[in-house]
Amino acid sequence: MSTSPEPPEHESRTGTAERVSAAVDRASLGPAERMAPTWTEPLAQRLSRPFGGRLGRHAQVGRQWFWTPLRVILLLAVLTLAAGWLLKAPCLQTHETSQGFRINWEHSRQYTAMCYTDVIPRYGMGDLAPDGVFPYKTSWVENAGTPREQNHYMEYPVLTGLFQWVNAKITDGWLTLAKAGWLPGGAGVVVYFDITAFWLAAAWLATIWALTRLCRVRLWDAALAAVSPLVFMHAFTNFDALTIAFATTGLLAWARRRPVLAGVLIGLGGAAKLYPLFLLGPLLVLCLRSGRMREGTRALLGAAGAWLVVNLPIVLLYPRGWWEFFRVNSERPADPDSLYNVVSSFTGWAGFDGPLGPGEAPTVLNSVSLALFLLGCVAVGWLALAAPVKPRLAQLCFLLVAAFLLTNKVWSPQYSLWLVPLAVLALPRWRLLLVWMIVDASIWAPRMYYYLGTADKGLPEEWFLGAVVVRDAVVVALCVLNVREILDPARDKVRTTPGGDPHGGFLDDAPDRIGLPGLARWGETPTAQRAKVPAAP
Repeated sequence: MSTSPEPPEHESRTGTAERVSAAVDRASLGPAERMAPTWTEPLAQRLSRPFGGRLGRHAQVGRQWFWTPLRVILLLAVLTLAAGWLLKAPCLQTHETSQGFRINWEHSRQYTAMCYTDVIPRYGMGDLAPDGVFPYKTSWVENAGTPREQNHYMEYPVLTGLFQWVNAKITDGWLTLAKAGWLPGGAGVVVYFDITAFWLAAAWLATIWALTRLCRVRLWDAALAAVSPLVFMHAFTNFDALTIAFATTGLLAWARRRPVLAGVLIGLGGAAKLYPLFLLGPLLVLCLRSGRMREGTRALLGAAGAWLVVNLPIVLLYPRGWWEFFRVNSERPADPDSLYNVVSSFTGWAGFDGPLGPGEAPTVLNSVSLALFLLGCVAVGWLALAAPVKPRLAQLCFLLVAAFLLTNKVWSPQYSLWLVPLAVLALPRWRLLLVWMIVDASIWAPRMYYYLGTADKGLPEEWFLGAVVVRDAVVVALCVLNVREILDPARDKVRTTPGGDPHGGFLDDAPDRIGLPGLARWGETPTAQRAKVPAAP
């Protein structure tokens, strides 16, 4: 590979931008249309030094028939997922009891080894393990014989609940074949975890594949998601990789101008977890601004149809079980890593509702959290209509999901995975995103040792809450930088033309049809502001 001290700057910025924009819809890109990360990212430049430095002007690109960028990025994702499985492996150790082999979580191993995962305890729940049960139909009693006794059903959205149930049935089949000597045996919960991890890994690889297709011109940005420390920590902490795969492939379908398919995928994601449905908000607002409501409506109807196809049978057959997800979430108090709990712990404040009794819902907290999120939705919608240049879809999606996490009363650790693909698409600044991912993933250590308790040599609550504050501050900083790039498109590394959006599908370079009075444009005239585009390498 030949190198050069400087990237090719002799070409005009306008000409390069036009070629890059035209290449988005083609199956492959030419060498002049690729944006090498070593030209634009200081971190990539430093990482390239042991391998000969950054890409030169006359380097031959695209000659390797096997190790294509997509395969390299997928390999990085596989290695990260393998490391993530090894992180959870200590929690899979078993010991022999009178009832057979059981998971050994004695002496709080799940916290001291920092390997905790929700997948393992889920297998022993009454809606999965016994024969003949079906989620949302079958309940089990929790805290029997105490004042807190209560019937429980599957507490996950329908698609995630069915995903767990199917994996449990596959586990039963595996164990049956193992007893016959056809497959290796083991504790049922270990087999269940490994089967679930396999599908979650496949879902994350589908996410990375879709992300590489979305990144296109800046293909190597997808490597940030492939090697993310958050994936290492939380790919197998819960079942969110399934949801993220639907959301990301839905964005890809929209970028390829297939609105019904995009809606169906987003609707399926919403049937697995709520957050993919939030993506429809920015999409519809941008369609309104661009006069593309026909396509936006088709996506909305596709999402509604897919969600109903999954949910309606359960609603009609087992309404009590279907409602369990909403009941459990309405009755949950503020989680330890929510801003509400941070304020309460540091100030001694009793919370909006004060002390709660068994089964009592924090109604005021629920209302405040919902109201704050709705304000965030209004703010994102206003920004979408009033920005001097139409924002990119990924920028608004990132802002909306971040607003939900910051205002919600629950921020489970795996929820941070929701932001990873959106952050890569919205704000592909390598050093900044890696700092955020490292900070967010690092919370896992104080969280585990806070749960361990100071009596067992764990950490005081203040250590964990301090880490939460730092994480939230970094996410807020990402949001501020995102808004700054929306208001000043010349800072946007992804935008190639004024109003252009490589991930926007029908929205890419669509003219404005409707909007609100423009925001302050940093002292420039509207013409000057719209003429600004980022310098191409």
